[in-house]
Amino acid sequence: MRISQKIAALGLASAAATAGALVSAAPAQAALYGGQCGSGYNVVNLIDLPDLRGTVYLTYSTSTRKNCVVTLRERPGTATLMEAYLRRSGTSSWVKDSGNYTTYAGPVYVSAAGSCVDWGGTIGTASRTRTGTNCG
Repeated sequence: MRISQKIAALGLASAAATAGALVSAAPAQAALYGGQCGSGYNVVNLIDLPDLRGTVYLTYSTSTRKNCVVTLRERPGTATLMEAYLRRSGTSSWVKDSGNYTTYAGPVYVSAAGSCVDWGGTIGTASRTRTGTNCG
């Protein structure tokens, strides 16, 4: 699923939840963010991993002023290496959750108000990282 489609699907799901409407589930291949970071965290960026492995979500909470990353598998199954990682840009230490998971890795949190963040995730042998994003 393309990034624009996922963001649109997130918007529709959010609007439906606000209106109290019932929405049919997204297709099985779509690993949509499901609130793993907690209440008040909204998706601000995402990375699709190759071969429909999954999606890495960067979220932000205006009340806590923290970013959060979670990596979700498209098709949960046998435990495999998964990672979610995040840091304030310009620092050397990653906050990381790494292990053999069936569904998702994370959440991991960093206070980065007024800064950019570096973040990413891994499923199996596929890793993607973004640096210097979501500044502010």
